Amino acid sequence: MQEESGSRVTDAVGKVAVRVRQVIGEAGCSQREFARRIVMDPSKLSRSLSGTRRFTAAELARIADAGGVDAGWLLGSGTGTGPGPGTGTGGSPGPAVAARTAAAPPEGGRPLQIVRETVRLIAEHGFHAVRVADIAEACATSTAAIHYHFPGRAELLEAAVRWCMDEDTARRAARTEAAGDAAGELRRLIELQTPQTRQQRQQWLVWLDLWAEAARSTAVGGLHVDYYRQWRTTVADVIRRGTAQGVFRAVDPESGALRLTALIDGLAAQLLAGGMDAEDMLTALLSHVENELTA
Repeated sequence: MQEESGSRVTDAVGKVAVRVRQVIGEAGCSQREFARRIVMDPSKLSRSLSGTRRFTAAELARIADAGGVDAGWLLGSGTGTGPGPGTGTGGSPGPAVAARTAAAPPEGGRPLQIVRETVRLIAEHGFHAVRVADIAEACATSTAAIHYHFPGRAELLEAAVRWCMDEDTARRAARTEAAGDAAGELRRLIELQTPQTRQQRQQWLVWLDLWAEAARSTAVGGLHVDYYRQWRTTVADVIRRGTAQGVFRAVDPESGALRLTALIDGLAAQLLAGGMDAEDMLTALLSHVENELTA
């Protein structure tokens, strides 16, 4: 195995993919959940496992961290510890893993810690004001360790945005699961998008940086398009169900979702700029639903 230019790793016979599959199997979670843990696009993970895309060195570093294995083992270099007894899941840990475990790794692993601190710092200072040295200091590690998992600022921003998207999607699913009807579900979605808690405000501040970067960056712009497509589809589906239930009037679901999500974005931007508070924003959004949608 050797590392190619662009930091992609050659895997001519698929051995790296086989080892990554073994790590995912030992993790005891779905492939999509494992992608979330290593802050990687699930479709990229799937293509890399199928051999149509090569893993990058940084991705393999995050996989090794999440799986409690050595990157050397993933690369087939003949050194390092793989899953099983060496990871502490089936016996005494090997020396490399024991040394790392003794250092009390951060919750969720180093990559997730880096991403969480990046999100916090972007929310506080803005993406372009945050240095890799600031992230390293927040994580009590070195800049080399940051670059080991995320080679550049673009990868850090993409990972931070993806983490916010995943967190938002997970909260949305948990919050709306117990809703009695589509009207209750839509209200819960609106409440989730109103920056009331510290974490909600952090994520909205990251979105503001995302909008600016999306206008200049193809990679971040692609994330932006995907997220908003999913978000508008979710709202349109709720409106469609509400119409079928008789709680919403007969409107075009896609058009209704576009207007509502645009209103949410505009009001949130005003709130973060100090033009209103969360209660004002929530009242305005619920009034919009009452006037435009409620049967």
